Amino acid sequence: MTNELSAGIKRYVEQAKELGEARAELRRQMRQQHFDTIAVHGMYGVEGAFHCGQGGIIEPMFPSTSQAYRDADEMEAALAYLIPTWCYSRIHNPTVFFLEETLALLETYGCSFDASGLCTSAGMAAIKQAVEPLLARTRDGHEEINFVSAAQVYGGTFQLFNLRMRERGAVVRWVRHPWDTASWETLIDENTRFLYGEMPSNPQQACFDLAAVAEIAHRHRIPLIVDTTIATPALLRPLAWGADIVVHSLTKTVGSGGFTIGGAIVARHGLTSKHLPDEVKADYATWLKLWPFRDSGPCMSAHSAFFLLNDLRMLRLKVAAFSANTMKVARFLEGHPDVERVDYLGLPSHPLHALASRYLRLVDDGTPAFGHLMSFVVKGVATDARRVFDGFRRIFRATDLGRVKSVATIPAISTHQQQGEEGREMAGIPPTMIRLCVGGEHPDDVIADLAQALARL
Repeated sequence: MTNELSAGIKRYVEQAKELGEARAELRRQMRQQHFDTIAVHGMYGVEGAFHCGQGGIIEPMFPSTSQAYRDADEMEAALAYLIPTWCYSRIHNPTVFFLEETLALLETYGCSFDASGLCTSAGMAAIKQAVEPLLARTRDGHEEINFVSAAQVYGGTFQLFNLRMRERGAVVRWVRHPWDTASWETLIDENTRFLYGEMPSNPQQACFDLAAVAEIAHRHRIPLIVDTTIATPALLRPLAWGADIVVHSLTKTVGSGGFTIGGAIVARHGLTSKHLPDEVKADYATWLKLWPFRDSGPCMSAHSAFFLLNDLRMLRLKVAAFSANTMKVARFLEGHPDVERVDYLGLPSHPLHALASRYLRLVDDGTPAFGHLMSFVVKGVATDARRVFDGFRRIFRATDLGRVKSVATIPAISTHQQQGEEGREMAGIPPTMIRLCVGGEHPDDVIADLAQALARL
């Protein structure tokens, strides 16, 4: 672009400034609303409805791949990032924008600081996009880059960290007992790029002292990344406890209807990192969108964003109901003679119950609630767990979770199969474990299905 802006470009820049100011004002207003109001409305206000949706009260879906421009000046200004632009859906899309803004508002609910969101094609794409720039080598390229992660993570995350990141020269250091706060710091050195944890973990229900681990990360001037797919911002907002980046598989509890796949990154403005330039740390999610994300292309479709926006509107109510259902099911399983152990943070008998109760609370209510993912270990051997699993009549057998319908799997032969026996042992996943995600059915009917399946033993 030429050094001297044309009159036409200046005009478009001025118009964009006015639009930006109006959006900033709407954002300020929305930050004062309650959680449920933000989830329902997001950044699609009444005025915006007439501006881009012909008055429709629900955010419209923009499936178009690209945006047309009025003239060469507008195109030049847009592609130079001088004005907001949808230009091409690999980079940005209006429907996806509404979802990103809503998620950022929910994750910073009640916070004095702000954050930006970036939606991706899947949860794994979100994790990969979030961590890769943090693992870039310096100019000399001789340092042994590492990062520290809780061992209790989703199987796909374990593979990404243990294999794919190792292929690019970054070594993961596993924290076997993340609830032991001191164990995190022993693995950090001058070449550690970030800390990573899942809370609560899938499927073992591990958790850690989020505020304390964030303090450790910041003392070493590195960021803490937290996956709260299971909790969602209805139960836990890690940024408020000091985390720098939150990642989600929106496919799961947020998208409980089960219609689409998607992921999200929400990064606080001014995140902590001694390895990133100041301009990147200032707004990490937006920088990702404009540069690395643009070049690699793991974009979310407008169709996915449309479905997820509508699933998101009733998030708190769904999570509250799912949590109550799961608690009742967990109590039943805890008292069953053929169940060796129940992993659900809501049970007072769980060793991490007190710690989890500090962090997992229903937003605007304050009541401890623990989501709808749990696991239980069947007494006996692997074939006994299979017998119970094969006996389900109402509970779906699938590698999915977070659905409005109850779904179960055996992690050792599905989600965590590829990490091997040693990796599963480190993560605490025996072959007799069944992961259960309780849905919106009446809990008594789920219990009845579990009872008849366990009676096969």
